Amino acid sequence: MEQRCGYVAIIGSPNAGKSTLFNRLLGQKLSSISYKPQTTRHQIVGVKTEGDVQFVFVDTPGIHLGGKKLLNKVLNKNALNVLYDVDLILWLTDRGIWTGEEDFILKSVRGIECPLILVVNKIDQLVRKEELLSRMSDLAKRHNFAEIIPISALKNENIEDLVDTSKKYLPESEHFYPQEYVTDRDTSFFVCESVREAIFIYLEKELPYASHVEVESIITREDGGMQVSAAIWVEKDSQKSILIGHKGAMLKKIGTRARHAIERRVNQKVHLDLWVKINKDWQNSSQVVGKYES
Repeated sequence: MEQRCGYVAIIGSPNAGKSTLFNRLLGQKLSSISYKPQTTRHQIVGVKTEGDVQFVFVDTPGIHLGGKKLLNKVLNKNALNVLYDVDLILWLTDRGIWTGEEDFILKSVRGIECPLILVVNKIDQLVRKEELLSRMSDLAKRHNFAEIIPISALKNENIEDLVDTSKKYLPESEHFYPQEYVTDRDTSFFVCESVREAIFIYLEKELPYASHVEVESIITREDGGMQVSAAIWVEKDSQKSILIGHKGAMLKKIGTRARHAIERRVNQKVHLDLWVKINKDWQNSSQVVGKYES
């Protein structure tokens, strides 16, 4: 049997479940997730090898309209640029609901030659199966999709069917990566993502979106543990106060959750120091936002 290998982009509107599916397909957590939309900021590459078939999945930021800051523009550009460099596109929708973001994505994918599979996610949230069939019928009229596949990434429903169906759309090719290879991201990336995820989980409203995390140092301690220092940037004094909390309680809570996540990732003891700093216009800073560019 010929080997198959190809790049597969996972795209969709915010909170469609792209990162949940990405992690599910890889069998481990690489991309941060929360119930809030627009959690993902980076393109993250994850490799899944099954026998003669190798998928190189690319998780992308969600397409969101209306954002006027440089960060919003860069994230949208990252999500769309990847479409021209992949062999297959998995387009996730939230229960097949069609929004302005879906219209924007549809305009963007027209003319792209690689196959496009529409993935109707979160089917576990639909009360009636007839509702799913009706929505899939309506979706089929909007574009000549290669396939339309219903799944629940959270509940692991129909994921095997999605993988098996996707295999036939990958080109015949030698594998790009060794079988044991999983991702192109380093420890610093996972530190930042673990801290950001904790912020999204514990804090409300605009604060998670107004925060940026940077690793300042990672040092191996004499006892074999990892000493990590990271800064959380926010835009206002009031945000800094909320992030730190009364007597530092919130920052400690965020740090504890992030530390446990990092320890699971690196499989060693981690000592995490977090600092909160103010950068009033970081979302429009090319120096900062440039770090999110793919």
